[in-house]
Amino acid sequence: MNQYKILIVDDEEPLRLGLQTYLKLEGYDVDAVGSADEALSNGLDGYDLILLDIMMDGVSGLEMVQILKKNSITANIPVIFLTAKNSEDDMVSGLNLGADDYITKPYSIKNLLARITAVLRRSGIKKENGVVCDRASLTCSVDGRMVKLPKKEFELLALFLENRGRIFTREELFERIWPEHSVVVDRSIDVHITRLRGKIVPYGKHIVNRSGYGYGWQD
Repeated sequence: MNQYKILIVDDEEPLRLGLQTYLKLEGYDVDAVGSADEALSNGLDGYDLILLDIMMDGVSGLEMVQILKKNSITANIPVIFLTAKNSEDDMVSGLNLGADDYITKPYSIKNLLARITAVLRRSGIKKENGVVCDRASLTCSVDGRMVKLPKKEFELLALFLENRGRIFTREELFERIWPEHSVVVDRSIDVHITRLRGKIVPYGKHIVNRSGYGYGWQD
């Protein structure tokens, strides 16, 4: 499944939670918060789309878009405004600030889903299933979701993915991943593997151990 990650920011709890449920049923990975302040404090890196209410206490939807566009990490995240019918001026202002679309309340789920699909298509975001390690950009993704890995975990995972089906002995892993010949004990590899498995759920089970020999990736 191509699982896009969506954030809902809306202070109307029934609407917010209901929308989250519907979108999850459609296969999206969805988080929902009740204010722009909360969304900004939690961090927005990794989201493919934000559904954003305009009229909220604290930081408004318009102000949040301005903040997003000023940050290079979040500037390209598509935004669809969720707006009341009597806020057309705000809606126009939002589009001028860089929002990608708007939907007036109340709205139909069918219309919303169509708008989401259209915006994601226009944004050019493509989801790649499975686990991908890109040595050129030093990035790792799980079903298209970026995952931050420390250097040694990244190198272990990249090595396994580049040699699917092969089991590496502990000695081989020491030589390839710890070439500086620092003091590394067997337990260190086990700890790195355990942490790595937890970060690439649900694919951690593909990192297998052959007792007395070593580790590798099995599809």
